[in-house]
This record gives sequence, structure tokens and C-alpha cells, in this order.
Amino acid sequence: MVLPKLGLILGVLGLIASAIGYFMNSEQFFHSYLVAFCYWLSIGLGGLFLTLLHYLTGAVWSIVFRRLYENFMILLPVLALFFIPILFGIHDLYHWSHADAVEHDAILKMKTPYLNIPFFAIRAGLFFLVWSLYARTYYSLSLKNDRSGDPSCLISAKRKSPFAVIVFAVTVSFAAFDWLMSLDPHWYSTIFGVYYFAGATLATYSLITIFVIYLERLGVLKDRVTKDHYHDLGKMLFTFTVFWAYIAFSQYFLIWYANIPEETVWFLQRWEGSWKIVSLVLAVGHFLAPFFVLLIRAMKRNLVVLAVMSMWLLIMHFVDLYWLVLPNLHKHHAVFHWLDITTLIGIGGIFIALVFRLSAKYAIIPINDPRLKESIYHKL
Repeated sequence: MVLPKLGLILGVLGLIASAIGYFMNSEQFFHSYLVAFCYWLSIGLGGLFLTLLHYLTGAVWSIVFRRLYENFMILLPVLALFFIPILFGIHDLYHWSHADAVEHDAILKMKTPYLNIPFFAIRAGLFFLVWSLYARTYYSLSLKNDRSGDPSCLISAKRKSPFAVIVFAVTVSFAAFDWLMSLDPHWYSTIFGVYYFAGATLATYSLITIFVIYLERLGVLKDRVTKDHYHDLGKMLFTFTVFWAYIAFSQYFLIWYANIPEETVWFLQRWEGSWKIVSLVLAVGHFLAPFFVLLIRAMKRNLVVLAVMSMWLLIMHFVDLYWLVLPNLHKHHAVFHWLDITTLIGIGGIFIALVFRLSAKYAIIPINDPRLKESIYHKL
């Protein structure tokens, strides 16, 4: 297939261009890189969550997609390597990492036991260790079931899933606190982790939808997916569009209503200059537009509409993360830089190429799942 090679080439070229950009403007590089890293990490984490959710709920309709979830999640150890540049960019990204800033800031002094470089790095290592272990465990059980047809593999995966979901929720929340929310250490939101999770899950379903449409057109998933499967994917896109909007509005409304200066300043900053346009684009593009399109049953069963909406939501997820990170660098106006694209393509090209490689190496569907036939002939 052409796409894996193209993804690898674009990924390498994107990383090379990004490395050149680092020497030209290191501060811009690290902020753009953080957006790109959190973007593709969200896809890997989304794959892990959907795998856990699949086993937790005992879902049947999603069995034909399970290997795609797994191919996303098993790349979490690779994404751990992409986190290393962020450790080198701590001083460019995080205000709390400067000793002189902490010395003259009472709030930062209070947060020092948590916000300090050694503990920050330890937590990051712990997060990736936990995610990678779970990803490896579930991937191994799935492949073992493929080889042997032993249903105990799937039973074991199901038994592990309730506790795994709890661990996942805690680690993802704290990772979002550390890597995104602490960019402004004076601001806090107790549901920020849920906000990141909602966007991650929506983006993962969007990419899954694109993959399924593409693989069916290639004939790989021919006679494996039906309009009912696409309808279900459309429903999940609609569900998490609403969920993301609900969490985003709840976060905004509660902070704005309380009117505490150190909390509202975060939103005020995103209402200055051209950041106001980005905020409005998010409200319309990330919620209103997909909401009214996906609300219609016929649209959820139309492959062209689903593909377009999935690509649109992936773009909006990038805009969302850009809106979270870049105001810390460009305070008054949104400034789009070429590094925003090269870093995204650099990490993404490698990620997509590896997903295709895994899809070619192992069966694209779990061939010995006892309920696979039921999933293929799933009807609404």
C-alpha cells in the first residue's frame, strides 16, 4: 500500500523540518510540538480506552473494529519516546520550572511539592509505564486468542477491564493536568482531565471511521462492515461531540459564574484579539456544525458525510489543543506558525505508518472471537 510509505516519508520530513525549526525558534518549536504530541497521544489513549470499554460493556457491534483500537493503543510506548523532547523544553513551556519565578510567587511556592521537575518527569514515566503495560497486556491476549481460539483470553481481558478503566481515568486526568493545565500554573479546573478525554475519544472515533471506510474501499473489510456499523460509528461521533461540548460549557460556565479572578483570567486571555475568533470557531466547528449534521439519521449512514465529518472533527481537535496551548506563548493574538504543521505531520506520519504496518502484520479483525459472526451481521 502507498499510504504507509507516504506516512513514513512525511513523518521523517516533518521531524527534520521541525528540528530545523527548533534552532530557529526554540520556544515556538516546543509549544507547537506539545500540541502535536498531545494530539497523537490522544489517539493512542483513545484506542486504549475503547479497547477497555469494549471488554467492560461486552459490546458485540464493535468486535470488527477492535483490532483498530488495539493498533492505536499498542503505539503508546512509541509515543513515550516522542515525549522526551518535552522534558528538554520544560523551561520554555512551564513557568513553574523557573526557580526565580517560584521565589517571587506565593501560589507557585505552595504548589512546589507537586510542580517540580523531578516529580514531573517521574509522573510522566509512571503514566507511560501504566499505559504501555495495559496496552501490551490487552494486545497479547487478543493475538493469543487469534492464534489459539482460547476464549479464556477474552474472559481474562474482560475481568481486568473494570479496574483498568479506573486506572486509565486517574492517569489520563493527571497527565492532562501536568502537560496542559500546568502551562498556566495559577489556573485550575477539576474537570480539565475529562475535557481532554472527551476530545481524545471523539478524535479516535473519527480516525477509526476514516480507517474503516478506507479499508472497506480497499476490499480488506469487504462484507465485514455494514451500514448499521457506520450508523453506530456516526452515533458515537454524535455522542462524544455532545459530551465534549457539555464538559467544555460546564467548565466555562462554572468558572465564569463564580467570577474568581485567577480562574476567569484563563478564559479572558482566549477572548483577546484574534483568539476570540479561534474560540468562536471551536464553538461552531467543534459542536454546532457536527451536532446538526450528525443529528440526522441519513447523515450517519452516508459514507461521504461520515468521512467529511470525521476529517472535520480531527481538524477541530487540533484547533482545540492549539487553543489550549498557544495562548501561553502568543498572549494577545493567535499566530499560526509553520512548525504547527511540521510537528503534527512529523509525529502523525510515523504513527499512521506504524498503524498500517500492524494492520498488515496481523489480522485486521479478531478472527477467533466467538461473537465475530454476530458482530459482522449486526443489525440495529
